[in-house]
Amino acid sequence: MKTLMKPENQAEANVIKSVLEEHGIIAEIKSFHDTAYDGLFQAQYGWGQILVHDSDFTEAQRIVEEWRNSTPEELPWNKEA
Repeated sequence: MKTLMKPENQAEANVIKSVLEEHGIIAEIKSFHDTAYDGLFQAQYGWGQILVHDSDFTEAQRIVEEWRNSTPEELPWNKEA
């Protein structure tokens, strides 16, 4: 698995994972939160990361970029038939 991105928070991670899965890309969320260290690693490394298979990496990057740069009306997978 390869790191696709480091989301700002859990909500962003969940939305991006959902968008990727709608396109058939399996994504894994890995949080850096550790209750034993009370979030110390999140302060150092960020909230966490989203991982995808190496073979899906380029397509996942394209989907996330398109999602970030589009308004809801522009997203092709939200158009009704």
